Amino acid sequence: MGISLLLVFYSLWCCFFNAHLSTSMDAKCHSADLKALKSFVNGLYSPVQGWDFGSSNCCKWKGVTCDPPASGFNDSSVFSRVVALELPGERLRGNVSESLAYLVQLRTLNLSANFLTSSLPANLFLLQNLQVVDLSSNDLSGYAPLNIISSSITFIDISRNKLTGDVDPGFCKTAKRIQVLNLSSNRFDGKILPGFGNCSSLEHLSLASNFFSGNLPPDLFALWKLKTLDLRDNGFSGELSFQLGNLSNLVYLDISSNQFSSWLPDDFFNLPMLEQFAASSNNFTGVLPVSLCNSPTISSLSLDNNSLSGSIDVINCSAMVRLTSLNLGSNHFVGHIGSLSSCHKLRIANLGKNRFEGDFPESFKNLKSLSHFSISRNSFRNLSSALTTLQHCRNLTVLILTFNFHGEIMPANSNFRFENVRLFVIANCGLTGSMPPWLSSSSKLQILDLSWNALSGEIPSSIGEFRYLFYLDFSNNSLSGSIPTSITQFQSLVNLNNSLKGEIFEGFSFFIKKSQSSGRQYKQLLGFPPLLDLSHNELSGIILPEFGNLKDLHVLDLSNNKLSGKIPSTLSKLTDLESLDLSYNNLTGTIPPSLVNLHFLSSFNVAHNHLQGRIPSEGQFHTFPDSSFAGNAELCGFQTFSCEEETESTDEGNSGSVDSEESLGSLIRVPLGVGGAVGFVSTVAVCLFSGMVFPKEKWKLR
Repeated sequence: MGISLLLVFYSLWCCFFNAHLSTSMDAKCHSADLKALKSFVNGLYSPVQGWDFGSSNCCKWKGVTCDPPASGFNDSSVFSRVVALELPGERLRGNVSESLAYLVQLRTLNLSANFLTSSLPANLFLLQNLQVVDLSSNDLSGYAPLNIISSSITFIDISRNKLTGDVDPGFCKTAKRIQVLNLSSNRFDGKILPGFGNCSSLEHLSLASNFFSGNLPPDLFALWKLKTLDLRDNGFSGELSFQLGNLSNLVYLDISSNQFSSWLPDDFFNLPMLEQFAASSNNFTGVLPVSLCNSPTISSLSLDNNSLSGSIDVINCSAMVRLTSLNLGSNHFVGHIGSLSSCHKLRIANLGKNRFEGDFPESFKNLKSLSHFSISRNSFRNLSSALTTLQHCRNLTVLILTFNFHGEIMPANSNFRFENVRLFVIANCGLTGSMPPWLSSSSKLQILDLSWNALSGEIPSSIGEFRYLFYLDFSNNSLSGSIPTSITQFQSLVNLNNSLKGEIFEGFSFFIKKSQSSGRQYKQLLGFPPLLDLSHNELSGIILPEFGNLKDLHVLDLSNNKLSGKIPSTLSKLTDLESLDLSYNNLTGTIPPSLVNLHFLSSFNVAHNHLQGRIPSEGQFHTFPDSSFAGNAELCGFQTFSCEEETESTDEGNSGSVDSEESLGSLIRVPLGVGGAVGFVSTVAVCLFSGMVFPKEKWKLR
């Protein structure tokens, strides 16, 4: 949000600036400017497209704007001066030349989104006419010369680089016109010294994603024109000052991922413009401030991952009429959540990992706008009642109910309808019963996780009707029977086409449990790999050859079941597969050699089956540990599972031949590396038939 405001401001400024320029096709640039631009290009690794050094008129070059001579001057000896150099996203590589400081009339410099390296020119920010500097999204490093800045500058964005050192706001003594300062996503460190209070025109300040530390200087809260303050992802500490209320024009405030502590100041009544407040991942304690819970302007409130406590009944939905996103996850809130049912515009609500308890409030059916909802890791009861209520929230697309309703029975009511749900997680609840038939109405499902329950019975064949499903986790249940063929027909895995891939879940964290002590965490759909996990059940029958149809699958886990038969060679069609686990089953036969064609396979496990024969040696197989093949007595050819082969003499009476073959056999019986045995034996066979080892005359005697 903060960066978006910066871009809007910059765009408006450019429109204003360009409206006051009239570039003449006949204008000629000053020789000093031409020389400076040539020096700039000399510092690059490749020329700038559209720049013709055969012409002395740089005013016609791409990205160069000149200010024409003053009105009334027609003398050809009067030259125009370069006032703007704008080459964003031109894939420029090389250094930012010191020569740019010789463009004495320069007002706008935009070289953002390139691949520029080196440090910033020391005199760049001293140009007396310079107003806008945008060097963001490059690879600039070293110290940023911000100690003295020209009084004309209004906009500086050097974010997303590798700039280092401390930041001394002493430049504010001269830069009293600066309105936008974006230093985010660099490597600045140290404490912020007093001085920002002198930047009296500052409206947008971002110091996010650096290594700043210490308390915030008091004069920072004297910037009454400030609209955006982004301090997230640093090491700031101490209390959040009660002087926060001085920032009366503040619209966006993000102090997430720092080390702020103590109580939140109850001074939000003095922030009548505030729309977004994020203080996630700090050490705040105490209860929610009354002024914050009655703000009529806040639309997004994120306080997750702190140590806040008390009841959330203080949230006054009648006053917070614009609230659309609420993230209170990972705190110590207690009691009930019914008070939120009056927040009719609420679209996103994360209440996970708190201490809420009791029956789910029926009044939540009034939240018609609710689309993303999580109550994971609480102590709610009566799953059937919760589902009965939540089905009235017709816009629900994300529903997380994990770690609740412990030991209850999975409702079998086929009348439940969640037609728009795309992500449904109800794992780690210890639910009994069978697979829920009401899920068949959720035709838009993309992610389904029912793992770590006690569900029994067979997997219904209707599972294949979820054409958009690409992530299915039924692991750690008591499911039995064979794997239905329909599970190999997910259209999203046959031809990956997920419209929500990449959608960010604002403030949500999902823990996909893979063991009792570890898990994987994702914050967006893009983080979920295409997965099929049926491990730790009682499934029997064969591994279907049709699994090879799921060509976009990344993870396949069928371990710890009762599967039998052979490993189908069709699994080699899963060309994007990264992890394959078939361990702890009753599989027989060999490991298909065609699996060496799985070039992205980084994890492979067939341990504790009844497999036999040679372990493939090519492809990724040489990277897998011995434990991937343990518990298969008849497997060989892999380090500690060496194959022994003997070539028997076909003429026991020929001592010379016997001696030679014994010698050859002794060589063959040396433990061979993976893949070495096949190549060696083939070479020996060629040599035998060609007479290279035994003279042809001796073969004639035989």
